Amino acid sequence: MNKILLITKREFLTRVQKKTFLLTTILLPLIIFGFYALIIYYSVSSGTTLNIAVADNANIFNGRIENTDEVHFIFTSNEAPASLKSKTESGEYDGYVYVPSSFDLNTDSIQVISGKSLGLIQRGKIEDIFNDKLRENRLLSLHITKAQLDSIQKNKGVSFSTAEGNSDSVRKAGFSYGVGYISGFLIYIILFIYGTMVMRGVMEEKVNRIAEVIVSSVKPFQLMMGKIFGIGAVGLVQFIIWVILVNGLFILLPVIFPGLMGHTQDLPVQPGGLAAAQAAQNSNAMQEFTQGLSEVNFPLIIGCFIFYFLGGYLLYSALFAAVGSSVNEDPQDAQSLMLPITMPIIFSIVIMTKAVNDPSSGIAVFGSLFPLTSPVVMMARIAHGVPDPVPYWELISSMLFLILGFLASTWLAAKIYRTGILLYGKKVTWKEMWKWAFKRG
Repeated sequence: MNKILLITKREFLTRVQKKTFLLTTILLPLIIFGFYALIIYYSVSSGTTLNIAVADNANIFNGRIENTDEVHFIFTSNEAPASLKSKTESGEYDGYVYVPSSFDLNTDSIQVISGKSLGLIQRGKIEDIFNDKLRENRLLSLHITKAQLDSIQKNKGVSFSTAEGNSDSVRKAGFSYGVGYISGFLIYIILFIYGTMVMRGVMEEKVNRIAEVIVSSVKPFQLMMGKIFGIGAVGLVQFIIWVILVNGLFILLPVIFPGLMGHTQDLPVQPGGLAAAQAAQNSNAMQEFTQGLSEVNFPLIIGCFIFYFLGGYLLYSALFAAVGSSVNEDPQDAQSLMLPITMPIIFSIVIMTKAVNDPSSGIAVFGSLFPLTSPVVMMARIAHGVPDPVPYWELISSMLFLILGFLASTWLAAKIYRTGILLYGKKVTWKEMWKWAFKRG
């Protein structure tokens, strides 16, 4: 055990003390934060605001359409289409809408004429604004009062709950989908990155003949486990630093961009109280976001994430170490031998896309119990809740199967490792590695 700890310490310190470790650990969250901040900054300060002139000769809109950050409507009177077209071509307006006095609310449609081609998002926003307004006016023309109309639009027709009486809101389902997908995808990336790191570390020591010297002092099994634990500790430390940095940077986001949360304060006051309405909308969105986060069991998710991160890493890193010990100087040999190991990881991400949408499906349950896919699939299911839709017995069984899978893969990899680490000059196949795993002595 002492020798395993010594090898673990050596692997850990050798990698942590490198400049590349510091650069990737510190710079990667900063780069991610920088991209995220730029996206938010440009989405908030989306600069260009379309000015659309509206000549409403039929008085369909009663001289009022609520403006947004992206589109401002300017009502004009006694203007012909030729005049509006001329002002649009000169740049005074970005586009115009001409509603003739003969406009039929039930049969005719609104035509938006712009000075230049509009983007898909801009088209969608303008279309939604006019469709909502026309729909409202058509209902009002049927002698439905404004109060009745607001009541119809406010009341929700469908709600969801479980048989036990627990609320199952769309908001909770959306957050569970996002958290589950991100958690499963992170495990997927971690298995590839750090499993490959173990394989390359074993390959380097074998190719450089360092393994021959080390094996003279320690057993091959101790060497393999020391490398797995050492690189795993590096990955865990790196991941914890990333989580702390990313969360810290997101907390500082409103400080770095003070206009992020309060950018609507600078909006001009327009008919209908746009600034006040926008501020109320942002406040409601923030409350919805906070309430959605409170419905997700983050302590359980974080605890399970650490367990499946360690369990999945230990299981796959043993297999990657076995492949690394069997490969010589040609990297293509490693790629051909990696295929049976990487296929279950890829298959798990395929099952995960089903599990985040239907966590109780048969394929999702199978994927969360099978040790080679459970680290990814179970994380996608846990986000939806325990014990519904993930019963306690499934979670406990999944953990036990993963532990047994790690023990089996470690035993299998150790048998291959002790033969392959000292074998040179021969191209190895999985058939031959299988013989090493089950030979006696």
